[in-house]
Amino acid sequence: DWLPWSLLLLSLTCDTGAFYVPGVAPINFHQNDPVEIKAVKLTSSRTQLPYEYYSLPFCQPNKITYKAENLGEVLRGDRIVNTPFQVLMNSEKKCEVLCGQNNKPVTLTVEQSRLVAERISEDYYVHLIADNLPVATRLELYSNRDGDDKKKEKDVQFEHGYRLGFTDVNKIYLHNHLSFILYYHREDLEEDREHTYRVVRFEVIPQSIRLEDLKADEKSSCTLPEGTNSSPQEIDPTKENQLYFTYSVHWEESDIKWASRWDTYLTMSDVQIHWFSIINSVVVVFFLSGILSMIIIRTLRKDIANYNKEDDIEDTMEESGWKLVHGDVFRPPQYPMILSSLLGSGIQLFCMILIVIFVAMLGMLSPSSRGALMTTACFLFMFMGVFGGFSAGRLYRTLKGHRWKKGAFCTATLYPGVVFGICFVLNCFIWGKHSSGAVPFPTMVALLCMWFGISLPLVYLGYYFGFRKQPYDNPVRTNQIPRQIPEQRWYMNRFVGILMAGILPFGAMFIELFFIFSAIWENQFYYLFGFLFLVFIILVVSCSQISIVMVYFQLCAEDYRWWWRNFLVSGGSAFYVLVYAIFYFVNKLDIVEFIPSLLYFGYTALMVLSFWLLTGTIGFYAAYMFVRKIYAAVKID
Repeated sequence: DWLPWSLLLLSLTCDTGAFYVPGVAPINFHQNDPVEIKAVKLTSSRTQLPYEYYSLPFCQPNKITYKAENLGEVLRGDRIVNTPFQVLMNSEKKCEVLCGQNNKPVTLTVEQSRLVAERISEDYYVHLIADNLPVATRLELYSNRDGDDKKKEKDVQFEHGYRLGFTDVNKIYLHNHLSFILYYHREDLEEDREHTYRVVRFEVIPQSIRLEDLKADEKSSCTLPEGTNSSPQEIDPTKENQLYFTYSVHWEESDIKWASRWDTYLTMSDVQIHWFSIINSVVVVFFLSGILSMIIIRTLRKDIANYNKEDDIEDTMEESGWKLVHGDVFRPPQYPMILSSLLGSGIQLFCMILIVIFVAMLGMLSPSSRGALMTTACFLFMFMGVFGGFSAGRLYRTLKGHRWKKGAFCTATLYPGVVFGICFVLNCFIWGKHSSGAVPFPTMVALLCMWFGISLPLVYLGYYFGFRKQPYDNPVRTNQIPRQIPEQRWYMNRFVGILMAGILPFGAMFIELFFIFSAIWENQFYYLFGFLFLVFIILVVSCSQISIVMVYFQLCAEDYRWWWRNFLVSGGSAFYVLVYAIFYFVNKLDIVEFIPSLLYFGYTALMVLSFWLLTGTIGFYAAYMFVRKIYAAVKID
């Protein structure tokens, strides 16, 4: 009966390119209208440090203007700026010199040459945009390897941006000639009107051509060398280098509609593997939940029936199992304020992630609206403070806490404070490298104002109402004197619990994690939010189940200190995420320097912490509901 499920999944994840985000309207160009080409940044997956375009000695326009940016773009290190490329709609350019008066070549000083050579050897890519479309380099891979087969299958893939240059036998070469290939879609109009065009794809073929092979004349046009007999432009980092920066423009008509122009950028990964992993996870989770519910419901029924049999007084004398700890199971744990604060932050994260994934799944946060995802996530986290505060306040009251103001302050500052602290330290290192990935000081102040001006008051508001509300009613009274806890078996150890509880939720989301990591660390686009939503649901279900099983075993072993332990153990999959992140670092990324490694592990620590809070909170609330249910079902004298 997987057919209705797969149809439902299909309807959820089907192409959202059909309707478009409000506010991102197409721009219509007439013949010979200027199409502005802007630069975003330079990136490298080897150093993880973005730089702005003019940090290298590229040709500059007369007046440099930066685009006003949203919060997400600033945090991602985008610095969108104008460039001197002159591109006119549907008008070809054979070869044009970008800068250098009266066909004089550009001279790079020794300092500049060294910087350019360093960036090329670090595998930097340049990212440009035309009409908000990022530039891509076409890679043609031959899929079948037969030599004499005439019809070799060409596998076309796209790479974001273009390589700054390349190295060959210890020599460094710069891509100084760019052949832009732009595709337009002609819009159909009435007879007498002029045609309008829309840009639907932006490709580039970078070339390296040395100074001697480029012929330039007074009108700043140039001739490219014929055939393949030209040599590339070498950059010698030990001396001054002379070169031309040139470009050519070629237009082609395309059938791609404007609304689906992002498809080439997004269909870079294989969708089948997602289906496979999701169906796999769904089967595993349903199988497990079937087994769990059968075992637990049967055992519980037996337990409850036994406990409620009043005629066998002799048996009841030596009862064992979870009923024994009924007088202690709701005894408040140590540090109730910190526990409720962490759970409040977990609820805040849960609400934020749920809404962000859902909105993104509807196509509202597509990659074409740059930085929208980050901005939305930041603002939502601030506004979800109400729910976080409310649940933390109510739980704190239930755990017999009195100091609600201190508790509210703790909830509003504990997790965000750790995040801000780690980010601030990492930011200092990025500043030291003069990277555009460093959050500018005004943005940092703005974030602090958001935190103390929006989030903190909202947490206080929620906490106040949560603390005043009736606490959760516990079905059994707590004894005056705590009972002794028998010696526990080795497998009841916390760490063993974390290892056992973490493996199932991690297995359910393992494949998506790979794609999310490559989106973050290798400058890919991540857009499969339909899949992510399903994975998130599976994650919630599996965390809750595992948590219930773990708490049941713990109470059967007559250990009633389950509050903290359950919170820690439910977040066990975060431990596996950490292990996977280390594996990914060693196997997939070739990061060698200290600062990029520090950045990677700093941000990974934040991800693991947030993931632990999220899964721990889900597990904790599931276990709490379960414990209240089973103790309400037994008669206790």
